[in-house]
Amino acid sequence: MQISREALAKMVDHTLLKSDATQAQVSELVAEGKDLGAYAVCISPSMLPLSDDLGPLKLATVCGFPSGNHTPETKAFEAAESSKLGADEIDMVINIGLLKGGQPEKVREEIEAVRAVTSGLLKVIVESAALTDEEIIAACEAAETAGADYVKTSTGFHPSGGASAHAVRLMAETVGGRLGVKASGGIRDWETAQAMVAAGATRLGLSGTRSVLDGAVADGGY
Repeated sequence: MQISREALAKMVDHTLLKSDATQAQVSELVAEGKDLGAYAVCISPSMLPLSDDLGPLKLATVCGFPSGNHTPETKAFEAAESSKLGADEIDMVINIGLLKGGQPEKVREEIEAVRAVTSGLLKVIVESAALTDEEIIAACEAAETAGADYVKTSTGFHPSGGASAHAVRLMAETVGGRLGVKASGGIRDWETAQAMVAAGATRLGLSGTRSVLDGAVADGGY
């Protein structure tokens, strides 16, 4: 499977979630995202509301980030505030400790709490590298039952690692096209991005978007 540079760019959430990011860097991110033809920019909630002209870009932010170890009420409040401040999409981190403790229904309940107050798209970060295949499936099922729009592999901050083609494929098979699948974390080159799309990713979270897209030219892509 081969996807064009332009088509892949339209799948990208151009991301800046470093704890030391500045407002000036966010403005640069927006300008670069527009220049590259990205789908959205993804930034920390403390950067909202944005005064920058987003043009065609969607605005995404995170919730319960990066650990997921927040109460459902805290996550819901954060998501509600971000929605009011202009976020089109919320990427929430689940509490994987609940999942590993055999309480997928608690994970579903926290997703439902965020879904209820999120006006736009809701993506659910399952931190796939830290989960077994069975846990990945359970997380995806909880997200779908709770009304999420996407499942997402990773925060990019967990020591277990980021996205893998195996996890993306398993997630895509589990949601069966009913939800989108976002691959995020550790995607730093054109070949890896291509592999994620081939595995079933419908959105990509990239911090080094320009470098990834420039790899298409080096690879003879178009």
